[in-house]
Amino acid sequence: MARHGRPRGQVGSAGGPARRERAADRPRPHQAHRGGRPRPAHGAARERRDPSAHLRRTVLARPAQKLLVASSSLRFPGVSLGKFRAIAVADSTGQILSSDGLANDEQIQSDDVKEETERARKQLKKYAKTAARKTKANPLTTKEPGGGGFRGVSGSLLGPSAGGERTVVGYASLIGPEAGKGTAATALGLTVISLVGVTEDPTAVVDPFFGIAAAAVLLVIGLLAVSLLIGTVQRPLLRLFLESRRLSRGDLNRPVNRPKYGEAARIGTALERLRRQLLGESAEAQKAHDPGRGRGRIGARALLATCGALLLLWSAPLVLLLNRAGESVPVPQTLVHDQRERTDTMADRVRRALNEGHADLTSVGSLIGPATTPAEMTGILERTLRQHQRYESLYVLQENGTITAKVGAEPRRPNAKPPVDEPVVLLESGNAPVIIEFAAAPGLKGASVVGELRIDFLNSLLKRPGLGEIRVIDEKQRVIAGNNGYLAFQQLPNESMRALAAGANQKVGKGPRPSSVLLRGKRDDITDITIAAAVPMAGGGAAKPLAWTVVSWQPAKGLAIPEYNLQNRTVLAGLLGLTAALVCLGWLHIVVIRALRDLAKRAEALADGDRRTVLYPRHHDEVGAVTRSLEVVRQQLQELRKREASATAGRTGQAAKAGRN
Repeated sequence: MARHGRPRGQVGSAGGPARRERAADRPRPHQAHRGGRPRPAHGAARERRDPSAHLRRTVLARPAQKLLVASSSLRFPGVSLGKFRAIAVADSTGQILSSDGLANDEQIQSDDVKEETERARKQLKKYAKTAARKTKANPLTTKEPGGGGFRGVSGSLLGPSAGGERTVVGYASLIGPEAGKGTAATALGLTVISLVGVTEDPTAVVDPFFGIAAAAVLLVIGLLAVSLLIGTVQRPLLRLFLESRRLSRGDLNRPVNRPKYGEAARIGTALERLRRQLLGESAEAQKAHDPGRGRGRIGARALLATCGALLLLWSAPLVLLLNRAGESVPVPQTLVHDQRERTDTMADRVRRALNEGHADLTSVGSLIGPATTPAEMTGILERTLRQHQRYESLYVLQENGTITAKVGAEPRRPNAKPPVDEPVVLLESGNAPVIIEFAAAPGLKGASVVGELRIDFLNSLLKRPGLGEIRVIDEKQRVIAGNNGYLAFQQLPNESMRALAAGANQKVGKGPRPSSVLLRGKRDDITDITIAAAVPMAGGGAAKPLAWTVVSWQPAKGLAIPEYNLQNRTVLAGLLGLTAALVCLGWLHIVVIRALRDLAKRAEALADGDRRTVLYPRHHDEVGAVTRSLEVVRQQLQELRKREASATAGRTGQAAKAGRN
């Protein structure tokens, strides 16, 4: 310990070996700031000189801190590339850190292969810089069609064409497992680049004539519908506005110019009756002579229905009939191979996850010995359960089947002895699959550490965009896990899938091989062209005895194929046209037609003698202007009736007075 709060250390001299510093040579606390010299900071090295021996000594306050640095080479996980794909990882500047899929110098056997490999390397370096620059953008502003729900920055680039093939590059930024949360790996700013050569099809170019013709037809139909609405709704309303304003100003000499159809004709007839009433004709006499009151046979709703039928005549063929892809759509073989390779990657991922779980249990088993108490075992299991979310329950199983310690849920396999040669076991508990892993505890004779995996953990491994439906099946072709809704232990959906899985598990050479197929025709509940792949979980480790197979399939219409793109765009154009027609015609019905029908009813009620209902405009348009004029006419009729009543009362009084005389 250091005196007066100062540390104590070693003294090294230039003239001899290190020795312990004497107490007389240490500076006293009250001498620390003598002469105005600052005192060294706590923990810093202090330098002193001995004037008699001319020795230079350095006092080290504490041992220097050390930093442990561990490094390893950057390697790709189990990613199946196939024969025609290259992949690389680049840093934030676009410098390639590691690559795979390109032929090595030892693998190059001809000048053509050498030239092709050099061209691919140059393109990979070129597009790595472009991809690294693009991945620095905000993910919310860089979404491209086909992103498939990827939370980071992703996209594609088109390279040059050579020999009938075009280079296609895909890129994606490295992101964390949770949205909005970075990790130590994401802070590096890494970008994954994939390069593949795709065969070009010059006949797949879309002809713009269809789009131009469809736009021209839509323009003609739109002009016809607008002309119909202007001629039957707008112009009659303007004419009624002028006539109603003339009547409200007292010009009653000329008859009302009445439209011929619909609600406008009804309003025109009511205005003519009101004109005659202002001239002195009674409403009761008009009802007796004209009971029909000039109702139009064709209303405004019928006109809207006609316009809607015209627009539907354009939209329906686009949605249902035109530019159908059919069953003879050519599907590039690259897409079929890609389905197989990505499914192979998925199978390897599931296998690695099971092997890692068994390795975790083996590590836990090495911590348990004869002197480990059940409480200590429980503590070890609890730490493991917190660190690894894959387990539903963990427990230590003795050779006789008794459980010494357990954490998590209740064991699904109670009072059962551990298997001898099966590190991973699949059990059926009701309608749910149970995956149990066993690892021997060397310190306890015959005991094992058992972990029951959550089936949700296995399902989460299968959630990858761009693969469609994914299922994990056992050796009896029963479904164990999937990325979407499924029933446990059911069979694959059709006979074609089951035959594909059976064919993939047949040993060819050293073992089973991944398979992919393109299914066409309406058979086995398959109504569309479907790309399917089946990959057995080959490889070593604890998961090898399971003999599971990963099967994936997806309809080809969801892929970027020119024929399906044209079909989708045609359907989209039809739906947009139909939606625009519904919105426009619905707006006309709510704002114009409904108000026009209400105006016709109020005008007829006023002409029938209703003088009490006040007419007020609801819209500031032609309908509202006609309503204001009708209100003025109503007030004029009320004044006319009051004058007639006063005149009648006066004549009655004069007659009674004359009778008394």
